[in-house]
Amino acid sequence: MSEKIERLKTVIIGSGPAGYTAAIYAARADLKPVMYTGMEPGGQLTTTTEVDNFPGYPEGIDGPTMMVQLQQQAERFGTDVRIGMVTAVELSDEIGGIHKLTIDDDKVIEAETVIISTGASAKYLNLPSEQRLRGGGVSACAVCDGFFYKGQDVAIVGGGDTAAEEASYLANICNKVTMLIRKDHMRASKAMQHRVNSLKNIDVRYNTEIDEVLGDQVVEGLRMVNNQTGKKEEIAITGLFIAIGHTPNTGIFKGQLDMDETGYILTQGKSTKTNKPGVFASGDAQDKEYRQAVTAAGTGCMAALDAERYLATVETPQEVV
Repeated sequence: MSEKIERLKTVIIGSGPAGYTAAIYAARADLKPVMYTGMEPGGQLTTTTEVDNFPGYPEGIDGPTMMVQLQQQAERFGTDVRIGMVTAVELSDEIGGIHKLTIDDDKVIEAETVIISTGASAKYLNLPSEQRLRGGGVSACAVCDGFFYKGQDVAIVGGGDTAAEEASYLANICNKVTMLIRKDHMRASKAMQHRVNSLKNIDVRYNTEIDEVLGDQVVEGLRMVNNQTGKKEEIAITGLFIAIGHTPNTGIFKGQLDMDETGYILTQGKSTKTNKPGVFASGDAQDKEYRQAVTAAGTGCMAALDAERYLATVETPQEVV
């Protein structure tokens, strides 16, 4: 006798601030949400030592603790948090249709609504010294962590608009910002280039890459290399910011959900609705502009509300016991 397929009202894919906030709202709306955490339960904040800009924490909080508390809050209202990864999806085109999800390349479940909160992963240089000091002075978010380096010397890697914007932000609070660009020009827009070049405490180094990040427990310096001449130089810094882009974790949805050219899921208007009825996207999987924990949490709330309203408008299929 074949095993019956589990059918659920709401499945949340991903467990960062967007996913947990969606879970809290969905559980309180009696949507009986089931969350699959993915390979990195808690998302990017689990690699952040101190979160100082999330409302409600006047003394700040470390990222892993914040994620544990969000999970506890979601579970208090009845969210079923499951360790596992959604590895394939078959999304219905029909209003009221059932979506099929494969868990860990093995188990298939069905969902009336799906909330995607798979986030995005920051790109790193993948140097051993860089990876070793992540959380010890190496960061991929200047807006998140720049405050901790107020009045200090820092460096930033990247030549696009994001790098230029973050370099400008750092220049307002840090003593000196060394900007490393591996090509002989900046990819950033002319307006952003003008902003960078107008700030006296930004030292732009073209044709320059990182040879090694210096320091044992925390960042103490940087050894740079000119990729044209081979000349190496060391500078003293306390913080290194990597701004070479993000990759949205949306690969399993390609070909089914509308995305932009870089893989961010497109949502309709100010909602979290995707092009598939009953499928909603929240957090960094659909936001390449802000990428903050608080904005991710906001869209998680929106996704749960959108799912609740969607379910109220369709005839609920009989659940498989």
